[in-house]
Amino acid sequence: MSMRFDGRVAIVTGAGGGLGRCHALALAERGAKVVVNDLGADGRSSDAAAGVVDEIVAAGGEAMASGASVTDAAAVEAMVADTMTRWGRVDILVNNAGILRDKSFAKMSLDDFRLVVDVHLMGAVICTKAVWEIMRGQNYGRIAMTTSSSGLYGNFGQSNYGAAKMALVGLMQTLSLEGAKNDIRVNCLAPTAATRMTEGLMTADVLAMLRPETVSPGLLYLVSEDAPTRMILNAGAGSFERAYVTLTEGVYIGDAADAADQVAARIDAISDRASEIVPDSGSAQGTFEITNASAALNKA
Repeated sequence: MSMRFDGRVAIVTGAGGGLGRCHALALAERGAKVVVNDLGADGRSSDAAAGVVDEIVAAGGEAMASGASVTDAAAVEAMVADTMTRWGRVDILVNNAGILRDKSFAKMSLDDFRLVVDVHLMGAVICTKAVWEIMRGQNYGRIAMTTSSSGLYGNFGQSNYGAAKMALVGLMQTLSLEGAKNDIRVNCLAPTAATRMTEGLMTADVLAMLRPETVSPGLLYLVSEDAPTRMILNAGAGSFERAYVTLTEGVYIGDAADAADQVAARIDAISDRASEIVPDSGSAQGTFEITNASAALNKA
């Protein structure tokens, strides 16, 4: 077991069961002190978190429970303050807490859309904000956002969930740039796993393959000492893949009167992925486009 977290302190949200529990146990097994955060299935208690703490302590590890809601900034700040009082640092944040309110967009209420965005996106923002200055002061931090294939690729009935999960990719992209000088590395994990959120959606055979334990090795890598940054790592059933947000080489069309018609006529060339790139930042798109335009105009 070469990957170790001795001396590191980790906060794992939504860790009372499923993926979060497996992440917390895996980190503790490798030496991390773990804050097990979970609001509980009833939305009122941290009994589930306390149960995971008991598991960690029974195995010889150190852990503390938190029932803070990730949508409550004051409660999250108190959780982080308690962590600092007990252990004096926060090295790892795993933004894992989440809920589902699945319906087709036509039938979905705005309240259900907002609720899912609040928990997944704003919950991650609130927790990250609460530890950001601590990590900057330490010149060390590892943050994992939990994105989803529903955000990356879409999934019927999950417009709210998919929008929130893709927003976490955008958050990761920018925070990885802003945190680089203080060795704060930020990544996304896109898991496929059987949890209480997926009960009743899959067959027993598939659920057996998609044990949460098969995902946690990817999480460990993303928050390790030698972690990458700006990575989207997909994981499920013991299989690991990487997703990218890419930019094709494109075609220069200019501002001709028939530019829209040319876009339509040349969309296959615009979409050609043979020379696509992964931009270093958002500004790279503009630089790329100006370079293309300048090259085309210089040829004219």
